[in-house]
Amino acid sequence: MVVIRPIAWKDLDRLIELASQAGFGLTTLPNDPAFLRRRIRESLRAFEPTDEERPNGETYLFVMENLETGRVVGTSAIASKVGGFEPFYAFRLETSVHESKQLGIRKEIQVLRLVAEHNGPCVIGSLFLSPEQRGRGQGRLLSLARFLFMAERPARFDPMVAAEMRGIVDDEGRSPFWEALGRHFFEVDYTRADYLSAIDKRFIAALMPPHPFYVPLLPPEARAVIGQVHPQTRPALRLLEGEGFRPSGMVDIFEAGLIVTCPRDEIRTARESRRATVEGFLDRNVSSETHLISNVSLDYRACQGPVEWASPEAVLLSRAVGEALGLKLGDQARVVPIRPATAREDVHG
Repeated sequence: MVVIRPIAWKDLDRLIELASQAGFGLTTLPNDPAFLRRRIRESLRAFEPTDEERPNGETYLFVMENLETGRVVGTSAIASKVGGFEPFYAFRLETSVHESKQLGIRKEIQVLRLVAEHNGPCVIGSLFLSPEQRGRGQGRLLSLARFLFMAERPARFDPMVAAEMRGIVDDEGRSPFWEALGRHFFEVDYTRADYLSAIDKRFIAALMPPHPFYVPLLPPEARAVIGQVHPQTRPALRLLEGEGFRPSGMVDIFEAGLIVTCPRDEIRTARESRRATVEGFLDRNVSSETHLISNVSLDYRACQGPVEWASPEAVLLSRAVGEALGLKLGDQARVVPIRPATAREDVHG
């Protein structure tokens, strides 16, 4: 069984190893031990109890642990709110209309306009699952467990949630969009700019012109990747679409990857989840669809498994799930079907 939990200092070496496997374009998980140590320190602080339930830019970093081996096999994160002195930068795709009545010509031309959001949103990211774990539904668990945590403590997160999907970058770290646009202003390779943006975004405001860029002036290979996602990221995009995320009209400023958004309280996993009292643990097989199940404490644990409802307010869980989540009789759990209703109907006919 695998479980999602907050990262701990003991996970540092494995986090560094995962970051080295992630490749290019995963900005928030760079292969930089010093940066990753700082991420762990910030995450430990984020999970501490507080009397002030409001988003202040905390970063919550989760890992997926295989309980049989004790090995960390994946990671995901939430930034409670971005902005302030380090705004959320993106290109907004807009349409500029140019018309000449004299020539009888009307042209609608796409432009990229730099935006800097100083007041949110919440951003999910750092989603990476070790290659040997893929194809088992564990990527879904790793991603959705974040939303169950948000559902339990919504006041800690900005009302709008965004996800920056990794754009088109090749195995050598070359981005067609960056080569056509960004390199002219920053004079560094895409990989260097991507790394620097994770450390300190101030160089963006210093070097990126505020004027709009006309898309037709870009070379065809750059235009072709605007709003596209990396092939390895397509499953993650489909999953988020099933949760209610939709294109925001914005793309990443470095490789033009798609940015999707959804109001926090409309995310399917959060909206459909329910709190229930744990009434018992079962050693027998439980016949039910797979659920995402978590405890409700800041010492967060989440896994997937069957759920049997004893009443509208009480559940029976398998003993293995109860042990994985550290639950006792009478404790509260939060549960939700791990797939949207339409997907469940497709599976069950």
